[in-house]
Amino acid sequence: MSTEDVLAEVGPRLRRIRREREVTLVALSQATGISVSTLSRLESGLRRPSLELLLPIAQAHQVPLDELVGAPPVGDPRVRAEPVRRHGRTFWPLTRQPGGLQAYKVLEPRRAQEPEPRSHEGYEWLYVLSGRLRLVLGEHDVVLAAGEAAEFDTRVPHWFGSAGEGPVEFLSLFGPQGERMHVRARPAVRK
Repeated sequence: MSTEDVLAEVGPRLRRIRREREVTLVALSQATGISVSTLSRLESGLRRPSLELLLPIAQAHQVPLDELVGAPPVGDPRVRAEPVRRHGRTFWPLTRQPGGLQAYKVLEPRRAQEPEPRSHEGYEWLYVLSGRLRLVLGEHDVVLAAGEAAEFDTRVPHWFGSAGEGPVEFLSLFGPQGERMHVRARPAVRK
């Protein structure tokens, strides 16, 4: 819907809301400080709606501004993706949009595996929720505990999985090369 179409619907909507509340133009004028003639022209479409006019009207009717301009309803924001099992891992997609950054909750079962580092285009960020995650990245072999995060360029050969002591649950954010996560952490308190 174009901007002009949205604006064309504002006037009839203003009139409908006012009439549903059984408010006269005079009473609305007194409540908003907007002249009766301006309110009448808004409702008939002869005056273009502006924020300066719509805000006091929304306040007088005690409705959100979205209701006056007919903003589309916001859909259910919950992501209800079904878990997917791949290579022994269970993934829960946390994003709905294809392409760009992708987020997953991952459950890696306890298992002893020999690392097989691989590389590909992209950038990844991992955050351990529970358990211990072993990350082999180039020459590094580290174990991340709950609350720890790692980020890396996936062109560097890498592998990650359970540290072998039990299952590990973690969040994975993956994006095309050049899209990086920025996490600010408080510095450790030194004693």
